[in-house]
Amino acid sequence: MSKQLFDFLTRLAENNDRTWFAAHRAEYDTLRAEWLDNIQRIINALAIDDPSLRGIQAADCAYRIYRDTRFSHDKSPYKTYFSALISPTGRHCDRACYYVHIGQAECAIYGGVWCPEAPVLKKLRRAIVDNIEEFREITEAPEVLALYPGWYGRKLKTAPKGYDRDHPDIDLLRLTEYGKEHRLDRKFFDSPDWPEKTAAMLQVLKPMNDFLNYSIDE
Repeated sequence: MSKQLFDFLTRLAENNDRTWFAAHRAEYDTLRAEWLDNIQRIINALAIDDPSLRGIQAADCAYRIYRDTRFSHDKSPYKTYFSALISPTGRHCDRACYYVHIGQAECAIYGGVWCPEAPVLKKLRRAIVDNIEEFREITEAPEVLALYPGWYGRKLKTAPKGYDRDHPDIDLLRLTEYGKEHRLDRKFFDSPDWPEKTAAMLQVLKPMNDFLNYSIDE
C-alpha cells in the first residue's frame, strides 16, 4: 500500500481541489479501504493485551480526509495525510489514547493525552507529583526511551500556577499535554507486517496511558 498511498498524497498536495479529487475518487476509495484494514490489524494486535479495545472498529477510529475550513485561512479542502485515533471510544476521545499518522510531509505514531482542558491538566499534574517515582519509572523505562525519548507538545515558559519554578519535577509540570511521539521513515511501511510492528511500538506506551487515564478518572 505504501508506495501507492504516498504517491496519491503527493499528487493530492499538488492538486488540492475538488475537481482533481473527484477524478481520482476511485483511487482514494481503494486506498481508504486498505487503510481501514491496516488500522483494524493495529487495533486487533493492541486488543490482545488491552481488553478495552476489543470490538473497536477501524471505521470509528479513522479520520475523514476532508478538512474543516470554516475557521482556517487555508481553504484547501483535503488533508494530505491519513490518520486514526485508537481508543475505546474511537476517534472521539478526551483521554489517553493512540494516534497513527501517515502523511505526505511526515509519518509518526503517538500516545498520551493531547490538549487536556484546564481541570484535567491540573489533575494530571497533581497525580504526577504525588506519584512521581511511579510516573518516572513508567515514562523513563528503557523500552520507552528507546522509542520515545522526549515529550511531544507545548511547554510553559515558567512554572504553572501553584508550583515553584525550582520544583524538582518542573520539567514535567511545564508540559501542557502529556504525549509521546515516534517518527517513522516511509520505508517502514514497505514491510507487509507494519501494522503489527506499529502495534508493538504503541504497546510500549500502555503503562503510561493507563497511569494518565487512572488519574483522569480518579
